[in-house]
Amino acid sequence: MIAKRLMLLACLWLACMPALAQQFKVLVAAIPNKYHHDYIPVAKPQFERMARRHDFALTWDWDGRAFDGDLSQYQAIVLLNSPASDLDPARRANFQKYVRAGGGVVAVHKAFAIKKGDWDWYDRMIGRSFRTHPYLQTAMVDVIDPTHPATAGLPKRWLWSDEWYEYDPPYSDDLHVVMEVDERSYDPTAIWPGQVAKGMGRHHPVAWYHAFEGGRVFATALGHPPEAYDDALYLGHLYGAIYWAATGRGIDTPR
Repeated sequence: MIAKRLMLLACLWLACMPALAQQFKVLVAAIPNKYHHDYIPVAKPQFERMARRHDFALTWDWDGRAFDGDLSQYQAIVLLNSPASDLDPARRANFQKYVRAGGGVVAVHKAFAIKKGDWDWYDRMIGRSFRTHPYLQTAMVDVIDPTHPATAGLPKRWLWSDEWYEYDPPYSDDLHVVMEVDERSYDPTAIWPGQVAKGMGRHHPVAWYHAFEGGRVFATALGHPPEAYDDALYLGHLYGAIYWAATGRGIDTPR
């Protein structure tokens, strides 16, 4: 009898305990498109593992419907090869409201590549307008700022294979570059017939962050090959970006 009462009291105590809160909540928008869809079956389980490992709540969005809802519940939104410019006007407005209310954004690879003039606000949020890219090639990536969470754990000089995006000049002087690709280590002009790529010269950024209209934005051009999402260094790079976007922590001057 006493044992039953003790068991009942234990159950009541557990039922009354508040659920342990996860450290933040993240929405990943991974909406398939013509050239970027094979990565999803690789990336999704890795993001789920990342969420368990680092104790954050993860919502995965395949079709943009999450942008109909209350985005303020998320501390960070990851645009995983999915530009927000593909959203309809109402969803665009909801996303814009989220950023202006202090939300965090991580824009990955294809999230940059929108047609110039399609959504000027979004281009300014990214920080640069996409221009073109040569064939996927192996190159050397240099860590410019090793103090940011997105570069913590990365070697100072890193061998990586990807599409090396080129962009127009930055919209502001407030972009903090954390990684550059060394154009001497690949051929910036190797592109499809009828197209032209020239490279960007000595300083060719591939990842940066900035404060934008109240929100925090981290942009990384890396992430085209599906196999990238099985790479521990790359996943660490993404988690560092998510952590900063969600919290503003991990840099000398929180933003």
